[in-house]
Amino acid sequence: MIVVTAPTGQIGREVLSRLLDADRDAAPVRVIVRDPARLSPRERERVEVVTGSHADPAVLKEACEGADRIFWLVPPTPVTEDVERHFRSFTEPLCEVIAAEGVERVVAVSTLGRGVARDAGPVSASLAMDEAIAATGVHYRALCPPALMENLLRQSVPIRDEGVWTVALAPDRVLRTCAVRDIAAEAARLLLDASWTGYRDVALAGPDGLTPEDMARVLAEVLDRPVRLRHITPAEQKAMMRRQGATEAWAQSMADMTDAQNTQGFYGASQPSTPETTPTGFGRWCEEVFRPALRRG
Repeated sequence: MIVVTAPTGQIGREVLSRLLDADRDAAPVRVIVRDPARLSPRERERVEVVTGSHADPAVLKEACEGADRIFWLVPPTPVTEDVERHFRSFTEPLCEVIAAEGVERVVAVSTLGRGVARDAGPVSASLAMDEAIAATGVHYRALCPPALMENLLRQSVPIRDEGVWTVALAPDRVLRTCAVRDIAAEAARLLLDASWTGYRDVALAGPDGLTPEDMARVLAEVLDRPVRLRHITPAEQKAMMRRQGATEAWAQSMADMTDAQNTQGFYGASQPSTPETTPTGFGRWCEEVFRPALRRG
């Protein structure tokens, strides 16, 4: 039995779809979801559903009964009042369930930056999550992407209407990126393979070595319209997120992450790309995902 958390999020939905595309006899799938109505008809027909949050120990225990594999993702929550406590509130029940229910393998979404990132908001919290899960002795794979290409979708309206992409990251330094579909493909592969053991970080950095300035030029070429990079400071990023409804704690943590990346470079050129597992380049993603999203919007 494979348990999938966050099955309606952008990564979890892709993972679930790939598991359901696999051989029906590969492994049954159970999901933990707050609102089952957000599952597609195909998903509701094919999976077992446990309703609730995977931060709830009782819900997690019910979902993991008889399960040997878990896809794990702590959802970003812009309304949290404490980012580290938010990650712990999910991770601690998981560690208890691993011991109580005999879960054998966990595949989780983490981040690049181990050994480099310091005081980096959710990046630091993700890396601490890995250490806590690994300490249980469960076979563990931490999927470690850098910046997600899909984050660009949040700015589809100003890019479409004004030709402006706002970034707080250093505009002239290489920023490693990864497409969600490549993360999902590797997660599904690992979840369907019951032979791997031990603990390992799995770096998932796409094939490009582009700066944000380079990416703006790629966007302009794909969209056939000018795209201008507007650079802001991490403090301005924080203020913008507060205006959009994020708590002080979340907005500050994101500003800390940006500042740490700009000074420590854990998503930078020093991180090698991994095209064998993350083949989607930024230009291809823009053509196949971003441009169609603009048309639909």
